[in-house]
Amino acid sequence: MNIKIYTAVIITAMLLASCSGSSGEKEKDNGKAVSKEAKPSKPNGLELTAQQMKNVGIEIGPIPQKNLDAVIKASGQLAVPPQNKADVSLLSGGLISHISVLEGQQVHKGQVLAAVNNQELIKIEQDYLAAKNNFTYVAAEYDRQNQLQTAGAGTGKSYQSAMATYKAEQARLKAYESQLKQLSISPEKISSGSIVSSFPVISPISGTVGKITANTGTYVQPGTSIMEVVDNSKIHCDLIVFEKDLMAVKMGQKVDFQLTNQQNMVITGRINGINKSFENESKGVIVHAEIDNREHQNLIPGMYVTALISTGSKMTPALPAEAVVRTAGKQYIFVMTGQNANRYAFKKVEVATGTSELGYIAVIPMTDLPANVKAVTKGAFYLESRQSGSDDED
Repeated sequence: MNIKIYTAVIITAMLLASCSGSSGEKEKDNGKAVSKEAKPSKPNGLELTAQQMKNVGIEIGPIPQKNLDAVIKASGQLAVPPQNKADVSLLSGGLISHISVLEGQQVHKGQVLAAVNNQELIKIEQDYLAAKNNFTYVAAEYDRQNQLQTAGAGTGKSYQSAMATYKAEQARLKAYESQLKQLSISPEKISSGSIVSSFPVISPISGTVGKITANTGTYVQPGTSIMEVVDNSKIHCDLIVFEKDLMAVKMGQKVDFQLTNQQNMVITGRINGINKSFENESKGVIVHAEIDNREHQNLIPGMYVTALISTGSKMTPALPAEAVVRTAGKQYIFVMTGQNANRYAFKKVEVATGTSELGYIAVIPMTDLPANVKAVTKGAFYLESRQSGSDDED
């Protein structure tokens, strides 16, 4: 009898436990359903205070018009015309006795850059003085024979011999004078008795001294360059334009340059020359572009640039590339929808993008925006993160 009562109690307990578990699960499920229904959907806009915007570096501004359509991208480097760059070479070899300038120093045309000792120079000066003294005698004899010939008292043979000797000595004297002038030595100074054993090295152009390749005491062979002088006043840009884009490039077109290593520094210019031959095997043509206000820029030949050649005048709305956020395969920008005291309201707007150059990207809103709408130009990623984050995100 006791066994039957014990068995009945166990069965009753199991039934009660089963009913209690089922009821708990239903209540748990109902709780989940209530929780899902109670969670609100994410709004399309959000608000920030001025202090929040300052803390995270959010900046706003109008959507500017940029000429990003109808452009040709090209690369190249800065250069100067051949007449504005000079290698300072020696016509005669010798030992450098003095260098008068430093690299980076401004010099003018005709300024003495260095001095070179050359013992052969003394012989040239001696030969010049001898030729000049001999020419004085030959010239006097030629004048005498000329007078006799005019008076009919001389012979034609003597006159012709005197004239031939006169012309030969005159040519020899001029040759010595030319040698001295090429070495920047004044023949008049030598004629007065000032014999020198060194000659000056003269700057052929005005400009800035470049690399100096010789030192004091160095023996330099004839024709060797010891330094260079560069005049940056005519610096320009040599761009490589490939064959597929060549037909669209015209004289006078505007060019925007971006210096590669100057923190996106942008300068402007215009096309002023187009070569008529290809460069090596690249199928590219050198296009020369004059730089605006180049005297106010710290530009150096050899700097690499990226350039946009404007082949049209179409303007398009554009924003900095960081102002566009991408999510779920679409692209968005944030625009300011209102301002109330110290709070700013923003809304995410879907856009289509176009050309992206020089840090800007063309944007075409998928919906109409007010005429003077302001957009987030910096910090859009933070707004996107905040909008897609949890409700209790700070």
